[in-house]
Amino acid sequence: MIDHTLPLSKEEYEEPACLLCMDQNSPKPIPQRRVREKLDEYMSRRDYAGAERHLNYWLAEARQNRDLRGEFFLRGEMMGHYRKIGNKEQAIFNANEGLNLIEKLGFEGTLSAGTAYVNAATVYDAFGMPERSIDLFEKAKVIYEGNLPENDGRLGGLYNNMALAYMALRRFGEAYEAFLKALDVMGRVENGALEQAITYLNLANAVELEHGLEKGEQKIEQYLDTAAALLDDPALPRDGYYAFVCEKCAPTFDYYGYFLVAGDLNERAKAIYERA
Repeated sequence: MIDHTLPLSKEEYEEPACLLCMDQNSPKPIPQRRVREKLDEYMSRRDYAGAERHLNYWLAEARQNRDLRGEFFLRGEMMGHYRKIGNKEQAIFNANEGLNLIEKLGFEGTLSAGTAYVNAATVYDAFGMPERSIDLFEKAKVIYEGNLPENDGRLGGLYNNMALAYMALRRFGEAYEAFLKALDVMGRVENGALEQAITYLNLANAVELEHGLEKGEQKIEQYLDTAAALLDDPALPRDGYYAFVCEKCAPTFDYYGYFLVAGDLNERAKAIYERA
């Protein structure tokens, strides 16, 4: 059994290669699929330190091997990782580095660029820069709406995160419109109930921010009850992502006095992580 508290050995990472066939002057791509799968393992156990070591190892490999596509992929993952753990400096640094690579790679207008715009915009919004994030969300919106089907979860994620930036700017009309678009998209996506639950909680927060707790009480409770019902859907797989969403949603329920729901969600998450 591998001790995941220790850095992984080089043998665990490297793909077998034919040394005689390799062009020493060509970029050597990192195994992106394997890197992502291993990262998912770390995140399913909430091993954030292990995930960080994993990402930094492969970033060094990609840069040493002049693999710009690999570096671009890793910058995107690192934006999300550092945002989740609240490391503002590293999240913004990786967002800037990822955006710089779009032009170097000639990715302007591609879905890959759209995803980078969304990831970077989410970082900027999370750390108090909604004005900067809106410009990137708008770029991503043009790309996504022009290239993705209406049932693609990436569209739902875009609309939900864009709505949060509108909320921060108190542009409530645009925020509600984006939230409703997110709900519509995620209603067509397999297991989209998880993302819908998050959006309903965001709607509750938007109502409170615009109208206050007292005036918005009825609407807030409606959104909270809907979110709780979605999270109770027995068809949802009880996996690491379900646990992550439960933990993400629990504080909002707790804030609005839904203490039993919050406690239950935390217990569900704990049980899943203990089994991992």
